[in-house]
Amino acid sequence: MPLVSTKQLVTTAYQNKFAVGAFNVGNSEFVKNIIAVAEELESPVILEIHPLEYELMGSAIFKYIREAALTATIPVAIHLDHGRNMADVLRAIQDQANSVMIDSSGLPFEENLKTTKQVVEVAHSVGVSVEAELGSIGNRKFTEDQNMGRIYTDPESAKQFVTETGVDDLAVAIGTVHGPYPSGENDIRIDILKQLNETLQMPLVLHGGSDNPDNKIQKRFKMAYRMVNISQILKCRFIMALLKLVADKPGEYEPWIMMPYADEAQKKVIAEKIRS
Repeated sequence: MPLVSTKQLVTTAYQNKFAVGAFNVGNSEFVKNIIAVAEELESPVILEIHPLEYELMGSAIFKYIREAALTATIPVAIHLDHGRNMADVLRAIQDQANSVMIDSSGLPFEENLKTTKQVVEVAHSVGVSVEAELGSIGNRKFTEDQNMGRIYTDPESAKQFVTETGVDDLAVAIGTVHGPYPSGENDIRIDILKQLNETLQMPLVLHGGSDNPDNKIQKRFKMAYRMVNISQILKCRFIMALLKLVADKPGEYEPWIMMPYADEAQKKVIAEKIRS
């Protein structure tokens, strides 16, 4: 099956009120595992690449994904995750990503709007859809602040942002964070999500999907989110399986022996997230 556009997948999800899993690719093993599980569960999937992963693996990872998609039995799309600037976006477009994210959420509102609008104009001219972020999705990994860097998305500002930029879908901040949550209840604002969904009437993207309890994603988020990003937990399960194997079998070093352990651990969580 050939590659499909992210816009096609997300639009279909929006029209039919379901969410598509968008999984970060850390290496070629991730690609193989994600597609294998998606095929088994007969689910479409988005494979996305963060700029730092892009720098590590180079353009070859896009070629690898495209070739894997050609033999896949389910729809596969390729997405640039958290593009930092126009250079990231242009490189991904050149390598045939069919959607990109420009994340200028750390800038003041007007600068975020201006940068996003410029990216939309360029990307749309070559048929590439664009995701942007408004507000600030926290990151537990990089701060011990109780708020974890979160700034909630204002619905009226979001309406202006979407109207003026022409962005295809929007990552909104309602209290989710990248990485693991601290113990206790997190500060997820379902009331803001409802307002955003009613005001924008467009596909919304969930970032920080790794550590949210799956029943919350399924029952409380399904009203609005049409693309759910999963990253941290994929990497954690993969690496932890390798570390356990090294501890259990000192001196083992053959990849053909070690990789299946990591693959199976990762496949299990991929299946859990797709089913949720």
